[in-house]
Amino acid sequence: MTQSPLLAAVSLLALSACAGRGEDRPAPPSPPGRFSAAMLLQDPVPEARPVTRVVQPLLPPEQLLPPPSGAAPRERGAPASRVEAANRAAVREPSSPGYVNATQVYAWSEGAIYRLYTAPERVSEIALQPGEALVSVAAGDTVRWVIGDTTSGSGAGRRTHILVKPSAVGLRTNLVISTDRRVYHVQVESTARTAMASISWTYPQDELLALRREGAEMASGTGTPGIAIEALNFGYRIEGDDPPWRPIRAFDDGNQVFIEFPATLGQGEAPPLFVRGGGGRTELVNYRLRGRYYVVDRLFAAAELRLGGRRQHVVRIVRQAGADRRRAS
Repeated sequence: MTQSPLLAAVSLLALSACAGRGEDRPAPPSPPGRFSAAMLLQDPVPEARPVTRVVQPLLPPEQLLPPPSGAAPRERGAPASRVEAANRAAVREPSSPGYVNATQVYAWSEGAIYRLYTAPERVSEIALQPGEALVSVAAGDTVRWVIGDTTSGSGAGRRTHILVKPSAVGLRTNLVISTDRRVYHVQVESTARTAMASISWTYPQDELLALRREGAEMASGTGTPGIAIEALNFGYRIEGDDPPWRPIRAFDDGNQVFIEFPATLGQGEAPPLFVRGGGGRTELVNYRLRGRYYVVDRLFAAAELRLGGRRQHVVRIVRQAGADRRRAS
């Protein structure tokens, strides 16, 4: 008798159910005193592969070339126009507060261009730092400009002076002055009558080093070399207004008067000095700016420092009669 397909399928399902129930039954316990060996299950150890190390360039970011994708913004205008704009921004023009007598004193900085106005039949002077040795002077126009140099002083105070004179009105050129300490860039221009007598510089970095050295000397008690401490006279009175540049003290060594200003003198305007003579009249007197000191080449009874326009600041320096020579506290 032949079985139907339905009966065969039911028989197969019944056998599968019996086999499943047999697998669910727990295994018979092991005989007493016998143990089954344990097995530690671990993941398969991956096959070792070579490691590739990427070496990063040890260069500062500013030395790396920009990406070629053009991500950096493009500057507008022609390169020549950008050069002209940079030169205009670097020019330092003369200013009234920068004058000490007839000398325009600039603050030197790397890459700046300093203006010097000249006139025919007038000689303008460029004074370098005392002790600075001239290496060379290069001019853009050596035909219509007369350029020479000379020196003054001796020893550590020896100073180089560059003399400039134009041959006509309306000339323009530039000077590159190289020394053993720095390079100066000067833009010279000739006018009909206006000529600057002299230009010179202050040097903030050198003054900072001098201030640090002075502080170390004061802390060690060595003082200033070349000046007899016991001969100093501090019998001066400072009175009048109280501007930021008001002097700290004044003293003399019997030959010269030293006026000490705050350390911030170079950050603002330097006041001119007027010495009062007989009858209350002001007299011309030679004085120099040395760091934060005015050094007056003679003794005086009274002097004034004046600065300002309508609201002028006036500070008086008066020598006290019969003052004892003593060291400042």
